[in-house]
Amino acid sequence: MKKLLLIAALLLPGPAMANTLDVITSKLKDGCTFQTYLGITREFNESWGKANGYNVQLMLPVHSSDSRMVVWVGNIASAQAFGKAWDTWRNAMANPNSVEAKLQARFDACSTQISRASYDTYQ
Repeated sequence: MKKLLLIAALLLPGPAMANTLDVITSKLKDGCTFQTYLGITREFNESWGKANGYNVQLMLPVHSSDSRMVVWVGNIASAQAFGKAWDTWRNAMANPNSVEAKLQARFDACSTQISRASYDTYQ
């Protein structure tokens, strides 16, 4: 009976988790252009992101009352991978000379975070 239940569970259709999205809405500070923020984000992807399986795309509003808003959409394999990457980032912040701390300082100089949420995606 247990084998039959296991086979049935494997064959029944269900949601398949694809990845986790990390969505951060920020407002660009006066004197910081989108091109500057994009440059920092590209450096993040090339250095820290590649090493940790995390990739960022930026979204700009097409119709919005605030054109200085930027939406960061980080993409990573799973919630577990996100947790591991987050631990790596957070722990490195104790060292002001770390890649993570230097990148964070540049992001902070250029933008103010408004909100952050994460989502599991399903196919």
